[in-house]
Amino acid sequence: MARKTDTDSPASSDDRTAEQLKGLRVQIDKLDLQIVELLNKRASVAAQIGKVKSAVGGEVFSAAREEEVLANVLSNSKGPLQTVSVRAIFRELISGCRAIQRVQRVAFLGPEYSYSHIASLDRFGEGVEYVRVGTIGAVFEEITRKHADFGLVPLENTTDGRIADTLDCFVRMPQVKICSEIRLRVHHHLLANCAQTEIRRVYSKAQALSQCRNWLSRNLPHATLHEVSSTADAARLVQTEPNVAAVASRQAGVRYGLRVLFSNIEDYTGNETRFAVIALHDSAKTGQDKTAVMFQVPHTPGSLADVLNLFKQNKINLTWIESFPYKEAKGEYIFFADFDGHHEDTRVKKTLKSLEEVCEAVFVLGSFPAAKPNEE
Repeated sequence: MARKTDTDSPASSDDRTAEQLKGLRVQIDKLDLQIVELLNKRASVAAQIGKVKSAVGGEVFSAAREEEVLANVLSNSKGPLQTVSVRAIFRELISGCRAIQRVQRVAFLGPEYSYSHIASLDRFGEGVEYVRVGTIGAVFEEITRKHADFGLVPLENTTDGRIADTLDCFVRMPQVKICSEIRLRVHHHLLANCAQTEIRRVYSKAQALSQCRNWLSRNLPHATLHEVSSTADAARLVQTEPNVAAVASRQAGVRYGLRVLFSNIEDYTGNETRFAVIALHDSAKTGQDKTAVMFQVPHTPGSLADVLNLFKQNKINLTWIESFPYKEAKGEYIFFADFDGHHEDTRVKKTLKSLEEVCEAVFVLGSFPAAKPNEE
């Protein structure tokens, strides 16, 4: 029988493991110091860029440039970090570098941890001053009065369609431009501090209840549904009342100390809300852009068909079109559309000029980088 040596003992195995961990942690510590040094070097260069832009009146936030930076980083990331993690890290890095140049104000439809707030964080990170307001109209007002540099408003949802309040504000304030878009995959969760069988009322924003109507009717047939101003406000109410639940984000559940009884209860798995970042200017050209317009056609047969034919003739792809009642003239409509291309592109310029010839009014609401969906 072979004689057992000291190297075979559990104690020596534990010692080897401890030494291995110590060596790896030393590597981590060294890498962390290198990362911090590089982060601060990058921030110093960003500060220099800020001074150059300030001298010529340039904007601190550039959606086009930030999209270029993220695309470059993500295309060169070979793992093992997931894309979503690399993106989140660089989002905050860019946000912090922006703040060195100037801390900007961003207005959003509050309160905190509503989907509008989550979308704002996705676009701007933590390095800005957030201004919480109570209505979509108030977001527009913050921009027009120059109380905020940027605002974030919902534009459309894949389940419920257009957001009428946003379109109405563009009609009233066409000087406001879209400089960026955010496509947020919206996952709704049922939050409560009681059992499913004890729930008697469910609170949420009207759109969120609508996007979960089938799930709620199947799983909570005896509960009544109650509309409130936001999904985050619904989560707050669960803290104060017995036998109630909220349809809200997971982040709102964490903020208010609620349990997630059921996840992803939206009826449509591809549920997505598109948000517009608004300002008094649009975005520079990236090569992967969209342009949004608002136009009014003559109240005559075939006038809309004439407009749509212009896009066909110029081989420009329409990506969205909505009609909206024009309050100034009964029975008439304003049309909203966005399409591939930047307003500086030759074909887009030609199309916009032709639009002005056949429409009663045309407003270019801005060009901006086309966004890809981001997970909530």
